[in-house]
Amino acid sequence: MAERILVVDDEQIIRESLGFVLKKEGFHVEEAANGKEALARQEDRPFDVVITDIEMPEMRGIELLEHIAKRSPQTFVIIITAFASIETAVAALRKGAYDYVLKPIDFDDIIHRVKKLLDHRALALENSLLRQELNRTYDFDNIIGQSHSMKHVFQVIQRVATSDGTVLITGKSGTGKELVARSLHYNSNRKQKRIVAVNCGAIVETLFESELFGHKKGSFTGATQDKEGLFKVADGGSIFLDEVSEIPLHLQVKLLRAIEQKEITPVGMTDPISIDVRIIAATNRDLRQEVEAGKFRDDLFYRLNVVEIDLPSLTERPEDVPVLAQHFLEIYKKQMSRSIQGFSNEAMNALLHYQWKGEVRELENVVERAVIFCDKECIGLEHLPEYFHQIARQNPVTTTQGNLTLRDAVKGFERSYIEQVLTQHDRNKESTAQALGVSLSSLYRKMEELDISTR
Repeated sequence: MAERILVVDDEQIIRESLGFVLKKEGFHVEEAANGKEALARQEDRPFDVVITDIEMPEMRGIELLEHIAKRSPQTFVIIITAFASIETAVAALRKGAYDYVLKPIDFDDIIHRVKKLLDHRALALENSLLRQELNRTYDFDNIIGQSHSMKHVFQVIQRVATSDGTVLITGKSGTGKELVARSLHYNSNRKQKRIVAVNCGAIVETLFESELFGHKKGSFTGATQDKEGLFKVADGGSIFLDEVSEIPLHLQVKLLRAIEQKEITPVGMTDPISIDVRIIAATNRDLRQEVEAGKFRDDLFYRLNVVEIDLPSLTERPEDVPVLAQHFLEIYKKQMSRSIQGFSNEAMNALLHYQWKGEVRELENVVERAVIFCDKECIGLEHLPEYFHQIARQNPVTTTQGNLTLRDAVKGFERSYIEQVLTQHDRNKESTAQALGVSLSSLYRKMEELDISTR
């Protein structure tokens, strides 16, 4: 659909001439002889661009501009003025006009200006839509889970998102630490700025300082030009330090200074640079053990660990497996234009009994593969990798299971599985918790919840 332009001028020759050349460029053009008529047309259906003279009877161009700026801020206004009224044009810019042109009108010039404004408008709209999509992608609703442990995680995230406090996200690889970090950023007051993600485990140790803090030209061999560090790139936004335990010990003091003093010193410089960055760190290691082993500074640990968000493994929340599986199914069936409705009892039973060493990331990969191979209404056991078939044979679906609600079926599986592992370890809670991949306190909590005797 052609963009709509309103030309407003009390001189008919100017209205008609300008309207003619704009129509030739493919725009839908309407005309008004004064500001009062123009305002009535604008309020009936807003235009994309209004080109108006300043001096007109009944309502001046400046007054028309003020009405449009208040009621239709998405409309661009271009002011037409004589050279002698240049000060009035400047005043119009201050009141919200986007541009002005001088009489006599250069038609090529005004066409160029209109197209430039509309290109800017389209780009601004595209950026707005992309930002909305980002906000939806990293909304809290996209961190999936109905378990008690995940509900606690949601509460913590919502509480700290709007603060500027440093956050440490812990959990096994594949549990969704980066998703949580981005949700924190896009639900914070810094969401209009960037979040810069840094995989600390992928940076060569000799380049670590330069990558994070930047360097001055000639400060070392190969430094052929000045370089901004990632902290400077993230200025005003957030920086996500994934695998923070991999930062070399001798550079941890510089990171500590960046947190405490809000300043960095690029390699080869003596004067520090101020920064305004929120730091979100993540690790799959126990940083307390790293501190005890002398591999991580204790003062840095305490500065990073202002708020800790510990992401539970799937072993600790098996009731979320069906919810996550269905979530990923909805994503990939849409991408691949499939009409798959869900999972068969046998397939879901196998997913529930599987030990997800790769956590949520592995579950997502399994569901994506199943959608590729599935040619039926439901994903069946035959669409899952071969190793799930043996799991299904070892844990067959019973008639009783088929009559239970999903929540009760998951609880039944948890109870029987924990009992089985307890028996294998002579009911030793510590070794059982280790085998299940959960903390001792989590095991006791589960046993109490499922009415399993702790004696």
